[in-house]
Amino acid sequence: MLAVTAHDHVPSGPVAVLANPTAGRGRHRGLLPRLLERLAAGGRPVRVLTAGTPAEAEAACHAAVADGVGALVAVGGDGTVHRALQAVAGTAVPFGPVPAGTGNDFAVDTGYPADPLAAVDVIAAALRDGRTRPVDLARMSSPDGGHRWYGAVLAAGFDAIVNERANRMRWPRGPRRYDLAILVELARLRPRRYTLRLDGEELNLDAVLVAVGNCASYGGGMRICPDADPTDGLLDVVVGGRFDRRTLMRVKPRIYQGTHVDHPLVRSYRARTVELAAEGITTYADGERALDLPVRISAVPQAVRLLR
Repeated sequence: MLAVTAHDHVPSGPVAVLANPTAGRGRHRGLLPRLLERLAAGGRPVRVLTAGTPAEAEAACHAAVADGVGALVAVGGDGTVHRALQAVAGTAVPFGPVPAGTGNDFAVDTGYPADPLAAVDVIAAALRDGRTRPVDLARMSSPDGGHRWYGAVLAAGFDAIVNERANRMRWPRGPRRYDLAILVELARLRPRRYTLRLDGEELNLDAVLVAVGNCASYGGGMRICPDADPTDGLLDVVVGGRFDRRTLMRVKPRIYQGTHVDHPLVRSYRARTVELAAEGITTYADGERALDLPVRISAVPQAVRLLR
């Protein structure tokens, strides 16, 4: 990964911190004072952003960048990172993810230690040395002009459908709601018809799993796009075809090692631009509800500078 060491890549100004106290079911909540203390060792004033909802968190990040902060740090999981990326993508403001959530795929896949204290030490050292490393992001857009950035993986198949089901459910609470949503959607499992355009080349296919990765992992270490590299200027597309319920449940555990791509019903592709269409599917990017299909996804090289 290319290192950029010029000090002008870490602008002057305070470090804004977006912290999600509920990330990882709150297990790192007590760490925040120590994290902030170690971050201050980078030599900059530290300002904690206040927000009560994900939308407010995203707005606070945009406001901080507009106010001229020197860097933005997100303490939480992929959802918190996703909100922060909307503000720093395509700007000169460097970014540091501190993995403190249930899923920390973007931080881990871009080289940060999985331990939050170790990660914040890396960020503080980069601030002190004026060091950043550029990585790619994916930018998705819809026909109505909406757009989102994401860092890890876009899900547009069974996993997205399960997320959508779980988010509509009011009972049970906690992780059991997601487990129940899986059971409900497994009972309804059927391949969907997708139109996929890879750098303009059209494919029509029936599939159960569809993922577009800037990084390799989603869902807390599931290597759905195992060969994805966030520095190669390309998106990896992994498609799981006409799986029945039994085959899907047999293949799904293999995603943690990335060996599912060897299954005869799985196809992998690579492209700079991916256009994806199907009826009735809402996508999830970095685990967050994103745009309805159809969408266009572009790899944007060096779209964010990481404090590493």
